[in-house]
Amino acid sequence: KMAGSSAPWIGSAYLFLQSTCKTIALPSLYESSQKKPSIFKALKLALADSTGSLNGVDMLKVHCSHPHLIIQLKFCKQENCRRFLQSYREGALQESLQNHLQLSLAMSTVPLEMELKAGSEHLDNMLKDEDRCLECIYKEKPDRLRDEEITELEECLKSLVLHQNFSNNMTAKDCMSPNSLRLPYPSQGSSLSPEVTFVFQEQQFANRMLTSDDHQKFAKLVSKKWKQVGRSLQKNCRALRDPVIDNLALEYDREGLYEQAYQLLLRFIQSEGKKATIARLIAALEENGLTSLAEELLGLHSNED
Repeated sequence: KMAGSSAPWIGSAYLFLQSTCKTIALPSLYESSQKKPSIFKALKLALADSTGSLNGVDMLKVHCSHPHLIIQLKFCKQENCRRFLQSYREGALQESLQNHLQLSLAMSTVPLEMELKAGSEHLDNMLKDEDRCLECIYKEKPDRLRDEEITELEECLKSLVLHQNFSNNMTAKDCMSPNSLRLPYPSQGSSLSPEVTFVFQEQQFANRMLTSDDHQKFAKLVSKKWKQVGRSLQKNCRALRDPVIDNLALEYDREGLYEQAYQLLLRFIQSEGKKATIARLIAALEENGLTSLAEELLGLHSNED
């Protein structure tokens, strides 16, 4: 009955976060002007992971209530809220946030406990009943506009990414696209995978983590076969399980094939971290007959731009 209404579906919930490590106090870190942008970036990216979109859920305010960091969330579509609940229930959101905090804060680990509330209802007690959770969130209309501090942090993050992208010799158009909100890539020399080398066309290549250059070349050249590559990567990547790939196709349909392919690989890189290696991508390309693209990523083609 909610989905059939002509009015927009809007709901609100509170996400309570607490580190289980005594030496990590999230509220204190967030209250630090130096650490706040890093915490915000991790929150933003993890929430984007949970819905498959940077705009799937909106942060209205972040409250510091020791020992908890409390985020007031606003959902504008039922399907986005449903994706968020699935991610929360399956532990994917918690894993994603722990990973993003670990990278943003340069810490070895950031263990978390999470709790989700809508009004007086503790949603953790009813997660198996997704429709009931949706109903509770839908009843709680947001009681405030987005906090000015959140808007400032958004702008700060965008300008930081813009600066990084110009440093990487990207065009201004690329800098302003939705995919520009992403984690920095490792250097070409990084090799953190258990497999040090892999074989392609009877040649051995050093395995390494995927880079920004790999990412852009893939998005530019894979064309309509991005979904097929995604299904190959899906076999060993929980973040690409169904219906994620189809959702990405719908979400970025208007932006075109480049953006759809870009978002697919972005999801893979963010979820797999150190395991997002060139060997895994090359294997997926080979499986789908994209030998030429694999050769391009491995530098076997002469420069032809």
